[in-house]
Amino acid sequence: MTLEIQVLTVFPQLFETFLDTAFVGQARAKGLATVEVHDLRGWAQDRHRSVDDTPYGGGPGMVMTPEPLIPAIEALAGPLGPDRACRVVALSPQGRRLDQAGLERLGAERSLLLVCGRYEGIDQRVLDLAVDEEISLGDYVLSGGEIPAMAVIEGLVRLVPGVLGNPESAQIESFGGDLLEGPQYTRPPDYRGRRVPEVLRSGDHEAIARWRRAEALQRTRERRPDLLGRRGSDETES
Repeated sequence: MTLEIQVLTVFPQLFETFLDTAFVGQARAKGLATVEVHDLRGWAQDRHRSVDDTPYGGGPGMVMTPEPLIPAIEALAGPLGPDRACRVVALSPQGRRLDQAGLERLGAERSLLLVCGRYEGIDQRVLDLAVDEEISLGDYVLSGGEIPAMAVIEGLVRLVPGVLGNPESAQIESFGGDLLEGPQYTRPPDYRGRRVPEVLRSGDHEAIARWRRAEALQRTRERRPDLLGRRGSDETES
């Protein structure tokens, strides 16, 4: 069965050489894997082909908006819901850290859409409504999800039978300290029934800071409790 991967990005040109090189290029040439890269701006509706906006609650940088991101995901992976055949994965420093077991699990899906985050992140409603899971390569920050997507693609392609010259190669190979960031939101204030938390629109900067810290603690406790242990017992409070 052919491994099918799609990539959604604002910088499709970054993948041009990568997809024709080494194991990935060989797998595509043999028909063992297909990788299609899509420009997110192709779904933008305004004349500037905008894909981001300023964050609610203030802060540096820009946040990727629900439009055109969700329509693009729907077009490539199918309508939102549990019955779509394609698994949607966002590359994000907020995600679960990828390991070899995670690659093998993803490879079993056979059809994947990799969403490359950029700027300060993706509007939380996109992640809630249209993304099946978030994946991180480790405890560091890059400018976008394109390089992590390439790492995932190469890791998956190497698992496809017939790609490596020696099939045993894939079987014998081996495999700071801050809180995770909480949810991010941008315009519109209400999208498909999901509203931006009122505190972020209140203008009360102290309340916003408290909310963000509480959300960050909750997310870190749920996803990376080991980080709380590194910071000390003061971070484990409820």
